[in-house]
Amino acid sequence: MTSETLYDIRDIMGMLAHRAPFLLVDKVIGYQKGVALTAIKNVTYNEPFFTGHFPQVPTMPGVLILEAMAQACGLLTSLDTGIRADSGVIFYFAGIDDARFKRIVVPGDTLQLDVAIDKIKRNLWKFKARASVAGELACEAGLICVFKYPDKTSGAPDTAASAPAEA
Repeated sequence: MTSETLYDIRDIMGMLAHRAPFLLVDKVIGYQKGVALTAIKNVTYNEPFFTGHFPQVPTMPGVLILEAMAQACGLLTSLDTGIRADSGVIFYFAGIDDARFKRIVVPGDTLQLDVAIDKIKRNLWKFKARASVAGELACEAGLICVFKYPDKTSGAPDTAASAPAEA
């Protein structure tokens, strides 16, 4: 995949319902329909979590690295299905398998988020996700996400909307 920007922050805001300070993806630099996506999170000192985690050694919380990877999964799903932030559907985190943290992430780092579709079953999507800094693995995990309407506790949009488009 290339490092050229394919989708910028304005495009991302059209695909994801997240907003500052919880939008954790800055751009998409690689995309293979129905397969994988590569995104970038530029880690800067002015992010609100650094004031308390940790003041003497600012470190990006592992749960936020996982969230950034999940948002990259959401972007891949949005691109594959055409479901956008304004559709009334939210792509929720449903599970994390085998998460491992290998490197701390600090201000000034560029976090590369590589996500790939592992399996899709109706509105449940499984991904293999990796976050790295300068080629060094920071985190890897299996992520599970699901489509839901925010005002409902179960169910998905019609299956045509939640299934990936045919190639």
